[in-house]
Amino acid sequence: MADRNFDDIVDKFAKNIYGTTKGKIREAVVWQDLTQLLSSQFEGKTLKILDAGGGEGHFSRKLAEMGHQVILCDLSEEMLERGSELAKEQGISDNMRFVHCAVQDVAQYIDEPVDLVLFHAVLEWISDQKYAIEQLVDIIRPEGVFSVMFYNANGLVMRNAILGNFHLATPHIQRRRKRSLSPQNPLFPHQVDAWLGECNMQIIGKSGVRVFHDYLQSRQLQQKDFPALLALEQQYCREEPYISMGRYVHVMARKQIQKDDL
Repeated sequence: MADRNFDDIVDKFAKNIYGTTKGKIREAVVWQDLTQLLSSQFEGKTLKILDAGGGEGHFSRKLAEMGHQVILCDLSEEMLERGSELAKEQGISDNMRFVHCAVQDVAQYIDEPVDLVLFHAVLEWISDQKYAIEQLVDIIRPEGVFSVMFYNANGLVMRNAILGNFHLATPHIQRRRKRSLSPQNPLFPHQVDAWLGECNMQIIGKSGVRVFHDYLQSRQLQQKDFPALLALEQQYCREEPYISMGRYVHVMARKQIQKDDL
């Protein structure tokens, strides 16, 4: 299976990711994780950051605005063009570099190890998922951090069971709509944790993204009192069992120093 390129549905993608209540929750939870990470692990430092498969650069541009040097790569040339135009409008182009390539191939464009890699909502669209993680970890400097968010197989099972779609309550059903934004390759958290461990990465933080929102009985409830819903999400998103039931899981892992690095 080829890795997913969103050039054919760029407008739909942009609207659905951050233009909805689910997108607002995703942004709030992940950005809170990242700002806490920056203050605890990299306080006062200007970082070299790779946003792997970052599309229009929603988080890239926030980080560039803070003064960090950000490389944004994506398989979609159209999304990169949009990201570049938005960076120009924000006056942050000098802090950004745009690379058109698959995440697995980005190492050839990186001249030195980076401090932080963002890899958000991309893994579930890739055929060889472990290989992609390995390639990105390789370009992180010792004690650098990997921020990976993935579509959670636990959440997919739970959502379909709650809806009464019992025949779909499995992570292995292939969806018919190829243009859909529903990922084809959900992952179990324990599998991603194991891959990170094999890559000498130590998990330092984990959050569930949308631990309540998608399980509400009606979409009207998602909007009726959104501030209260968002507060509830942020209250429980870093506690089990809620982490493991999020529709997405955000994991932050630090690259451990090996003897060869000393």
